[in-house]
Amino acid sequence: MFGFILRRLAIAIPILFVASFVVFMLVATSGDPLAGLRAQPGVSAGTIKAREHELKLDQPLLQRYGNWVKGAVHGDFGESQHFHESVSTLLRRRLAVTLRLVLVATVIGVLIAIAIGVFSAVRQYSVFDYGSTALAFIFYSMPVFWLAAVLKDVGIRINRAVGHTIFFTFGERTPNLAKGLVGTWSDRIGHLILPSLTLILISVAGWSRYQRATMLEVLHTDYVRAARAKGLSEAQVLRRHALRNALIPVVTVVALDFSTVLGGAIVTETVFAWHGMGSLLIESLFERDTNVILGWLLVASAIVILFNLLADIYYGYLDPRIRRG
Repeated sequence: MFGFILRRLAIAIPILFVASFVVFMLVATSGDPLAGLRAQPGVSAGTIKAREHELKLDQPLLQRYGNWVKGAVHGDFGESQHFHESVSTLLRRRLAVTLRLVLVATVIGVLIAIAIGVFSAVRQYSVFDYGSTALAFIFYSMPVFWLAAVLKDVGIRINRAVGHTIFFTFGERTPNLAKGLVGTWSDRIGHLILPSLTLILISVAGWSRYQRATMLEVLHTDYVRAARAKGLSEAQVLRRHALRNALIPVVTVVALDFSTVLGGAIVTETVFAWHGMGSLLIESLFERDTNVILGWLLVASAIVILFNLLADIYYGYLDPRIRRG
């Protein structure tokens, strides 16, 4: 397994460097970060030149990329022009907010999808199977922003009907909250309910269908029939023989879809007014804050590559043939 992990790391690291180069070139050539300064009346050419030198915009692109990589390797992404603070500090704070949402939605979504997919396969053509399939198609076809807006509206209506807040519909936390550790965690969880439910419903719709399809395929294989012939109970057959092999394609799909979940989180954060990576990217794009955009895209790329690496490792754990190959 250790050699398998090293081989996957040897592939992941060059991919990250290629991604960083593509990201840098796209951002560096997409516009003028000093366009707002140039448009201001009374700004002298000397002031613009000094600002260009301060931001190292007067250097060749490859030299700028080299300097940026040196800083990024040490966790230094420069300073934000718009937020007036270190990009690294800004990313750490915003990333913690987004990961709280994405990881909760992914973990809960995977567990629910596996349960629904397995039960649908075992009870094929039952009322549950038909009902879960219909709901999966409905939620899978829904745009993230529309579902988030609907859930937010439902939460607001319920709050008005009962006369106090049951569902939090704005922000990732209550400002100036001083309720101790328990109160803080309950407040965070309360704000998580509707945004995470948005991502969970859409993710489960697709993942449960994959789980159902792979489970049905595995249930008709020879080794599952042999396990039943040995006298094992149905629960043992499903847990020890069928589910482990049926999880392999689903793990791959979840890892590949993590970037989609991350993209959905950007939309969801906007609807629910979360101050995470989503709002950070949107504000930075409007302000042409190059350092923040570069840092954001590099961190997002690293997260996607990391989850694919973890999927490869878990894939090898589930199927020893992958490790030996």
